[in-house]
Amino acid sequence: MRELPVVGRPPAERADATHNRRRILRAAAELIATRGPEAVSMDEVARAAGVGVGTVYRRFGDRARLVYAVIDDRERDFQAAFIQGPAPLGPGAAPAERVRAFLHALADRTEAQADLLLMAESDPPEARFREGSYLLYHRHLEILLQEIRPDADASYLADALLAPLAANLFLHQRRTRGMPLDRIKAGLDALAGDLTAPRKRPVSETRRQQGERVVDQGGAVGRPV
Repeated sequence: MRELPVVGRPPAERADATHNRRRILRAAAELIATRGPEAVSMDEVARAAGVGVGTVYRRFGDRARLVYAVIDDRERDFQAAFIQGPAPLGPGAAPAERVRAFLHALADRTEAQADLLLMAESDPPEARFREGSYLLYHRHLEILLQEIRPDADASYLADALLAPLAANLFLHQRRTRGMPLDRIKAGLDALAGDLTAPRKRPVSETRRQQGERVVDQGGAVGRPV
C-alpha cells in the first residue's frame, strides 16, 4: 500500500521568526483556553503576543490558519498514527479494519478540539476542504476504499465517510441532540460497513450465470471423451 507523508510540519525558519511564531501561538492558545475560541481574532492575538497585526497576518494568513497552527501538534501526532503507527489504525490490518479504526480515531480527535476545528473549518466557509489535513484524510480513505471496492467511486465515498465528522455537524449531534460519542461511532460503523462491503451481484445476473452453467453442463452430456 502507498504511504502518505505527514503534513503540517513547519519548514525551517530564522530564529526571530521562530520566536515570533511561538509567541503568537502561545497567545492564541491562552485566549482560547480562557475566553473560548470565539475570542480569537487576529487583532487580539497580536496585542496579546506583543507583535504587530501585520506580523500575525504575514505568518498565518488568516484566522483559520492560525487556529490550525494552534492544534498542529495534536494533528501531526494523529497523522503519524494512521500513516505509520501500529495496526489497526496504522499499516498491517485489513483495509476495512483500518477504515473503521481511522473513523473512530478521527471522532476522538474531533471530540478533543471540536470548538477549534469548527472555527478553523468555517473561516472562510470552505476552509475545511482546502486544508492539508482534510486532503490527507481524503486520500488515505480513498486508497483504502480502492483496495476494498475497485469498482466504486472511492473519491466520492471518502468524502461521504468524512462528512459526518465535520465539526459543525459533530457539535450539533453532541451538544444540541445529546448524542453520546459511542452512538456517533456506531453510526460511523454502520455507514462504513455499507460502503466497504463487497458489491453484491444483482439477482438477475446471478440467475443468468447459473442458467449458463446448467446449459454448459447439459451440453457436455454424451460428448466423446
